Amino acid sequence: MDKNKKLSYIITYVLLIVLYFILFSLISSGFISRYQVGILILILINIILAASLNITVGCLGQITLGHAGFMSIGAYTAALLTKSGFLSGYPGYIVALIIGGLVAGVIGFIIGIPALRLTGDYLAIITLAFGEIIRVLIEYFKFTGGAQGLTGIPRVNNFTLIYVITIFSVIFMYSIMTSRHGRAVLAIREDEIASGASGINTTYYKTFAFVLSAIFAGIAGGIYAHNLGILGAKQFDYNYSINILVMVVLGGMGSFTGSILSAIVLTILPEVLRSFAEYRMIVYPLILIIMMLFRPQGLLGRKEFQISKVISYFTKKRGEENGK
Repeated sequence: MDKNKKLSYIITYVLLIVLYFILFSLISSGFISRYQVGILILILINIILAASLNITVGCLGQITLGHAGFMSIGAYTAALLTKSGFLSGYPGYIVALIIGGLVAGVIGFIIGIPALRLTGDYLAIITLAFGEIIRVLIEYFKFTGGAQGLTGIPRVNNFTLIYVITIFSVIFMYSIMTSRHGRAVLAIREDEIASGASGINTTYYKTFAFVLSAIFAGIAGGIYAHNLGILGAKQFDYNYSINILVMVVLGGMGSFTGSILSAIVLTILPEVLRSFAEYRMIVYPLILIIMMLFRPQGLLGRKEFQISKVISYFTKKRGEENGK
C-alpha cells in the first residue's frame, strides 16, 4: 500500500469521527430536533440499503426488484427475537441484527440459486415476485402480526450505535468488493462468458454477491424495525424496492460513494418538499428525469470519490511548483 493510500484512509477515518462529533454535539445541544434525528437515522438505514443493492446491481450487473423483501425478512426476524426477550439491551439488539441478516442471507441463497440462472428483465420479474410473495406471507401468518402488523418492538434509536453499524457495514461491503472476490464479481459484470472461460466460478460468485447483498439488507431491516417500534407488511412493497434501486442508479451503478450520496439526497429531498405536499410528487420525479437526461450514468458513474486522488493531485502540483 502506497503512502498516499494510507494517508487517505487515515483522513477518511478522521473525517468520519469529526462528522460524528459534530452531529452528536448538535443533537446533544438540541439544535437538531428529535424529528431531524429520525431523518438522520433513516438516512443511515438507506445508506446500508443502497450500498448493499449496489453489490448486485452495480458490481454484479444484475437488476433485482426484491430488495425490500430481504429487508422485511431481517426486520421481522430481528423484531421477533428482541420481543421474545432472549437477550436484553444492546447485546440483544446486535445479536438480533446479525441473526436477521443471516436469515435474509439464507433466503437469498435459496432464491438466488435458481433465479440467477436468468438475467436482465427475467431476473427483475422473479425478484419482484419474490418480494410480493414475502409480503403476502407476512400478512398471512399470525406470529408476524398478520395484516394488523407487529407491535411492541423494543425501540432502539441510539444515533451513535446506528452510525457505527452503518460505517462498519459500508466499509465491510466496500472492502469485499475491492478484494479478490470483488474483482471476480466485477469480471462477471463485464463479460460472464469470458470470466467463466478464464476460470472464475460464475455461479459461486453470482450467488455470493446476491447473498452478501441480502445479508446487509436484512441488517438494515432490523435497524428499521427497532427504530419505528412497529412493522407492517405494506411498508415493504415493491415501491420501496424501486426507491432503493433509484438511489443506486442516481448515484452511479458500481459506485459506493455515489450510492451513499444519492441515499442522503433522496432521503432529505422528500422531507424538504413536504411543505409543498400538492407539488411534491411532481417535483421529485421531475428532478430524477432531468438527472437521467443530462447525467444518465449517475452522479459518479462507476467511479469512487477517493481522497487519495485529491492528495495525489496536490502532491503533484506541489512537485511541479518546486520544480519551477
